[in-house]
Amino acid sequence: MTVTSRSNAGPLTVLVSTRAVLTLPDDSLVLSPATISISPTTGKIVAIVPDVLPQASFPPSTKYINYGTKLLIPGLVDAHVHLNEPGRTEWEGFNTGTRAAASGGVTTVVDMPLNAIPPTTTLSGFKEKLAASQGQCWVDVGFYGGVIPGNADELLPLVEAGVRGFKGFLIESGVDEFPAISSNDIALAMKTLNGTPTTLMFHAEMIPPIADSVGDAVQASGPPLAPHGDLKSYQTFLESRPPSFETYAIDEIISLAHLAPNLHLHIVHLSATQAIPILKAARKSGVDITAETCFHYLGLAAEGVENGDCRYKCCPPIREQRNQDGLWEELTASDSCIKTIVSDHSPCTPELKLLPSQLQTIEAPHMHHSDSGVDMTADLALTEEKQEGTQIAKEVGDFFAAWGGISSVGLGLPILYTAALKRAQAGSKSTPSILDIVRLCSVATAKQVGLSHRKGALKVGMDADIAVFDDAEEWVLSSGGMHWKNRCSPWEGHKFAGRVRETWVRGSKVFEYGGVNGGFVGGKPVGEAITEKRIA
Repeated sequence: MTVTSRSNAGPLTVLVSTRAVLTLPDDSLVLSPATISISPTTGKIVAIVPDVLPQASFPPSTKYINYGTKLLIPGLVDAHVHLNEPGRTEWEGFNTGTRAAASGGVTTVVDMPLNAIPPTTTLSGFKEKLAASQGQCWVDVGFYGGVIPGNADELLPLVEAGVRGFKGFLIESGVDEFPAISSNDIALAMKTLNGTPTTLMFHAEMIPPIADSVGDAVQASGPPLAPHGDLKSYQTFLESRPPSFETYAIDEIISLAHLAPNLHLHIVHLSATQAIPILKAARKSGVDITAETCFHYLGLAAEGVENGDCRYKCCPPIREQRNQDGLWEELTASDSCIKTIVSDHSPCTPELKLLPSQLQTIEAPHMHHSDSGVDMTADLALTEEKQEGTQIAKEVGDFFAAWGGISSVGLGLPILYTAALKRAQAGSKSTPSILDIVRLCSVATAKQVGLSHRKGALKVGMDADIAVFDDAEEWVLSSGGMHWKNRCSPWEGHKFAGRVRETWVRGSKVFEYGGVNGGFVGGKPVGEAITEKRIA
């Protein structure tokens, strides 16, 4: 059998493996041997044969690579990443953030609207972000718009400009340029976007009407619930943001859903399993609402967080092992409301984590910001006073003063594969297979952002976005193995099963573990800003 290109695109690139996760015509997934032919000119998959064809089947000019038993899977689509550019590039940027993504088999990221200055809440702000991204992206990048009070007139122009969806906070985001939205703001956004091919997403935490709440003090660096214990204790922090924060917010969103019967609603970074029955009941009643969870909620548990180690701080918080078990069970449920898994990569400089000196691996200039729902301005001002010669400063290890966010873009595949393997070895019945992982991190995330016509699947006509995954390799993450800008993450020191060996973006190999240029063998970024108008 001889395979030839049916186009005038020139020589083919052919990738071969005894194991590949392919998408069948009915959109189901199958693990199969595969010979995948790629046009380097168009960057598309032009042929797939569910068998291992020898090199002799192709013209001599063909670039033929046989990966043996290594897995070929569609590149991950990480639909929740904070790249922070322009404006807060000491935390992250397009270049470093997308390099980190490429190192872990992520071929598309979708950038959140906040943390950059200006945020993506206006058409002009979106244009500034697009300009900043040019020539810097190692993988393809899509963009979300933001919903804030008073910007309803900007939403439809942003849809026309190609944003993949919108995000709003039901609790203060911690930055002045991205304030929380009220029920009236939510209602207006729902009415404005109803019937458009987009997704309206929510950071679903709200302060319930609890007498012990500090109320508006949340905006002045006070914890959302008055703490009853050592501020360096993770348990104290966890109790200050209970599951009721999430369930109260989700109840509020669902109560307004009737205003937008033709709009996809979505809960970002779901942590509390108590919200699952609420979401399932809403879906059963006809509300188009889904949720995502994050790698850190599935791989980390509160019981493993040492006091003072603020690398683990995020909001909603990492909860107990029992809660994590419930999330895993939901992932494999036939009627699951959790449709996607994402990183919520949300980095900062190490000093904002208030870590002990031995945990700080990079020094970086001081910046003001919080993405935790707690405004840290007062705390950071105290730090500045110390820098100016006074002795006033927040204590190292204070979970309430440290910035909240976890760096993990590019680690998702080994995190999930390792955790699933451990659960299987422990006899758990709720253990996703590699097909499930591809479904949750590639297929469904591409669909969530309206890119399933070109991303998230290995089938003819799709972008040739491919990750080569060696599921037999074991390794430990060191700070030197982190490719994001600030090498500060709770995943440091963790042992993983499975490593991404190569990443291909639209037919170009952008990363090869152990290769030249630190593995970024392409030499220069080939990623593109995705600005095509969403149609589904």
